[in-house]
Amino acid sequence: MKAENVNKVTVLGAGSMGHQIAILCALGGFTTYLQDINEDALQKAREQLEGHMSRWVKKEKISEGKKEEAFSKLYMTTSLEEAAAETDFVIEAVVEKLEVKREVFEKLDQYAPSHAVLATNSSTIVNSKIADVTSRPDKVCNMHFFFPPLVMDCVEVVKSDATSEKTAQTAMDVCKRIGRTGVLLQKEIYGFIANRILFALTKEALSLYEEGYADVEDIDVICEKALNHPLGPFGLMDLSGIDVGYYGNMQLYKETGNPADKPAKSVEEKVKAGELGRKTGKGWYNYDEKGAKV
Repeated sequence: MKAENVNKVTVLGAGSMGHQIAILCALGGFTTYLQDINEDALQKAREQLEGHMSRWVKKEKISEGKKEEAFSKLYMTTSLEEAAAETDFVIEAVVEKLEVKREVFEKLDQYAPSHAVLATNSSTIVNSKIADVTSRPDKVCNMHFFFPPLVMDCVEVVKSDATSEKTAQTAMDVCKRIGRTGVLLQKEIYGFIANRILFALTKEALSLYEEGYADVEDIDVICEKALNHPLGPFGLMDLSGIDVGYYGNMQLYKETGNPADKPAKSVEEKVKAGELGRKTGKGWYNYDEKGAKV
């Protein structure tokens, strides 16, 4: 199946990733269904997207007509069955927990047509750990967007041993259609490419902080000023969600049993305290209602 044969795209999860992926798909011309079990999450997603697209119009990134056309193609529902019916391509963006994703994919396999590709936006979990609950492992792949999807121009498309070339190419074609650069990984590895590199940097930053060599702010300043990073590792954790990295590390620890793969103590403390970054108003830094550092 080629992208020109993809008419309906389904995005599961209206959180920080899913709602932006959905509008990219609608802007790409696909009839797009955004599904979430929480009606309030869908309402919040619509309000946020209205704001994002209005700013795009003001900046002349898109026309008012293009904005209206995209929203006319975007549907929101709490029903997984409705969202998956007659779909051609699914992008799952629910919480980064393997057991939840497996449960979602098992239901998806029942509701989505047999030809539909099922992609997971997981930032760490390889698709073969999910595909075995479906009857179509050849049509399952990773399609890892980066946060925030409306800004970041990269998608890691990852094949398992079972993923067909046709499936991988369809995912790459969809990336092109929605204006994103797809990069194909021929083999699975935990965390893929970008996050494995990022994990190494973040792990070292956390170690330096916990051992008292420098505080959070100073480590971020050094990375931003000396290494020319747009954000330091602690600011980036706050942006993407401290819990995302936590669950990723917990999944790796479950797989390896290596204590070195467990989340850092300071990260675990943040998650237990509900201090997850910008989305909760507090993480390594404090934030106002608009997400600005205070």
